[in-house]
Amino acid sequence: MRYFDFTLTPEEGSIHPVDTIIAENVHVTREALLHINALGDGTGVMLYRLRGDAPQLQGVLTEITDVIAHDVLDVEGDVFHLYLHVRPGEPAGKLMALAQKYALIIDTPLAFTDRGGLRVTVVGTHDMLRRALEDLPEDIQISVEQVGQYSPERPYLLSLLTERQAEVFQLAVETGYYEIPRQTTHEKLANELDCAPSTIDEHLRKAESRVLSTLVD
Repeated sequence: MRYFDFTLTPEEGSIHPVDTIIAENVHVTREALLHINALGDGTGVMLYRLRGDAPQLQGVLTEITDVIAHDVLDVEGDVFHLYLHVRPGEPAGKLMALAQKYALIIDTPLAFTDRGGLRVTVVGTHDMLRRALEDLPEDIQISVEQVGQYSPERPYLLSLLTERQAEVFQLAVETGYYEIPRQTTHEKLANELDCAPSTIDEHLRKAESRVLSTLVD
């Protein structure tokens, strides 16, 4: 089995009309899509990890006809999970149909990038992956980041981070920030990424918190 890591960028900036509403809501931020599945009747279910004002978003979703059911789970501070049962919508419908047609596994979680894309890992045979990519709708752009032999134990910790957090964290690892003795500083990383040292510190603290929390769950 092979895997493809890629960033998916729908032409409309979201994978479903309800996802558009969430993305445009200034009171919440999409962090990850923990589960997505198409049901036999064409409807779909999604489980988000979000940050922000859960009651405000629930009030909005109550008025959306594309939402069949919704529920908020595991509220911890301003982080919460949102369950959605939604009516058929694009391009999610096309993508799920493609995964089913070629017997592909969509490995979760899927992380939202700062630019509105979605980082996805898809698993399948080499031939099925190739044919699915050739059959991809024209209104969906992808950027393949990594390809390799799939193992169920393969870590996906970076998918929990925002695009900027992952960029800072990876550069810190590559330049020896976590080595003993430390090979770089916040100032050097800031110069490399053209930002303030305090911004580097904030991104690293958040990235470290998210990565470490997965190891003790």
